[in-house]
Amino acid sequence: MLGQPDPLWSLVRTRWGFLLLDRKGVAGLLAHVDGMPLPPADALGRLSWRDQPHRARAEAVARRSAVARAPVWGLDRLLRRLPRSGCYLNLGHMNLTSRVFSALRGCGWQSVVLVHDAIPLDHPTLARAGTVPVFARKLAAVSAGADRVICTTEDARARVATHLARAGRVPPMAVAPLGVDLAAAGALPPGFDAETPFFLCLGTIEPRKNHAILLDVWARLADPPRLVIVGARGWAEPELLARLDARPQAIEEWPGLTDAQVAALMARAQALLFPSLAEGFGLPLMEAAAQGLPVIASDLAVFRELAGDYPVYLAATDVYAWQETIQGRTRAGQQGQGSAVPARVGIAIPTWADHFNAVLTTVC
Repeated sequence: MLGQPDPLWSLVRTRWGFLLLDRKGVAGLLAHVDGMPLPPADALGRLSWRDQPHRARAEAVARRSAVARAPVWGLDRLLRRLPRSGCYLNLGHMNLTSRVFSALRGCGWQSVVLVHDAIPLDHPTLARAGTVPVFARKLAAVSAGADRVICTTEDARARVATHLARAGRVPPMAVAPLGVDLAAAGALPPGFDAETPFFLCLGTIEPRKNHAILLDVWARLADPPRLVIVGARGWAEPELLARLDARPQAIEEWPGLTDAQVAALMARAQALLFPSLAEGFGLPLMEAAAQGLPVIASDLAVFRELAGDYPVYLAATDVYAWQETIQGRTRAGQQGQGSAVPARVGIAIPTWADHFNAVLTTVC
């Protein structure tokens, strides 16, 4: 949107209130997102985020770039600096409160919200403690105040619409699949064994990603193949983390990799293992499909919507099925038969241009 001629502003929520950035400020903040080093945090940032120095530094950049600021209760006054009509596009799950929607409506602005999924309400046992009621309040505010809602899949749209209806109102909704933008493959991570074949599991380590079933499979195998787990440790049960800390045979953790390093691994893996219990989209699956990497995935409706019959689908909790499929794929690789999981073709890989065309067609 920075390349569009229309006026552009960004509303940034901090611990102390709201900041308003103009086009120049937004461009400067995005430059840091794209890799420009962040300057030191200011005093307010250090006070606000002592345990999150990166966030403190990012907020300092936003404060220095702001054309106006206001406490939470002064949002109406802040928005009066803007033209009397416009469109507020919220791409995350922040700022979803009745105060924000009321202030926007009072200034004549339309509000369009991207709701990624309803997983906290559909699968509360997979959500971090305390996040379910917070998400429910946000979705209730969207139900009451948003003018339009965008989801990234039809499966997510249907699930979100169910909860919006329970909250009292379903705003007009549209679907805009996320773009699949493959990074160029770079060098492998330092110290990575490039000679031994491996399966790849990509995603934050948390209950929803279902790493436990892979640990169960590998524990059953007498001569397990190599499994490379890429992703940071999120919130997870102590039992799962203890199992990983025990360094199971043939299992490696590689957190903190760059996009180029991840792309290099995807280019060399035998298959992507994607045993998630719930997903709103599933970027790793689509990235794998875009470059012909075989995928073994949970049998989720959202995966079938996006990837058709490209993956091999297995029940997310069927350890035996996962074991047999992985063993078969391993034997095929050892016998030089190529992929035992055929790289099926013919699925549509959405682009970011497709995504933003759908969003911009929908908004206001």
